[in-house]
Amino acid sequence: MKFNRQLERLVTGINTQDGAGVSLVRVLTNDLQRRLDPFLMLDNFHSDKPEDYLAGFPDHPHRGFETVTYMLAGRMRHRDNAGNEGLLQAGGVQWMTAGSGLVHSELPEQEDGLMSGFQLWLNLASGDKMIAPSYRDLQAEQIPQVSPRPGVKVKVIAGEAFGTAGAVQRPHTEPLYLDVQLDAGQQLDLPIPAGHNAFLYVYEGGLRIGEDSRSAPAGRMAILSNAAEAAGVSLQAESNSRFLLIAGRPLNEPIAQWGPFVMNTREQVEQAIQDFRDGRM
Repeated sequence: MKFNRQLERLVTGINTQDGAGVSLVRVLTNDLQRRLDPFLMLDNFHSDKPEDYLAGFPDHPHRGFETVTYMLAGRMRHRDNAGNEGLLQAGGVQWMTAGSGLVHSELPEQEDGLMSGFQLWLNLASGDKMIAPSYRDLQAEQIPQVSPRPGVKVKVIAGEAFGTAGAVQRPHTEPLYLDVQLDAGQQLDLPIPAGHNAFLYVYEGGLRIGEDSRSAPAGRMAILSNAAEAAGVSLQAESNSRFLLIAGRPLNEPIAQWGPFVMNTREQVEQAIQDFRDGRM
């Protein structure tokens, strides 16, 4: 097997605000949506300053894609107009399929302390964009973990890794979502399905990637090259490191986006806006 994906490009995220003023880093931006199809966005929020997160994300709509929120620290309450409610806590995942549309809020349930985690937007295939919305809360203990050898720990949020099925499986996009911990000096050959677009986001430590051992420091996204014969990527931790590995099968469909609505045509987006204004979401 050839684990010969290489580091194609390092990306520095953009500091921004979203919701009612939550400070975050937008790692995967609109200009990368075609290259990293089926992924639309990745945000990293990390602050122990209440003014950076207390306002949260009040009621707002979505249609046409899925949101995956992974908490490292803190507490966030979800409510939506379909009657779903859940508390997202450290180590947990909220997987929401917006489908035909819903309105929800994500509000901190803490007034101080560290709030840290990620939100990923995953596109839906054209035939699934108007499916019924759904929502799933996964607590930390529901996320499978595997340790292929000492010094390596892998949380399998979606997909499959090292013979362990993840908490979530999805057709069409077949996402692989891993949170990997490598002790300093540890090497790992990480399988990635052939044909999937893939990237790493290093949030602690630093990695050497591929046969040429290019460095990816903390706070950077590493886009991995595509190679038809590649079984995955070879990694080595420069220090104690944690990173996300995210990969998915590209949909190769048109992307028409206006804020929280992601469809295939402008007309579909305009219909989504009208449906929201008319209370049909």
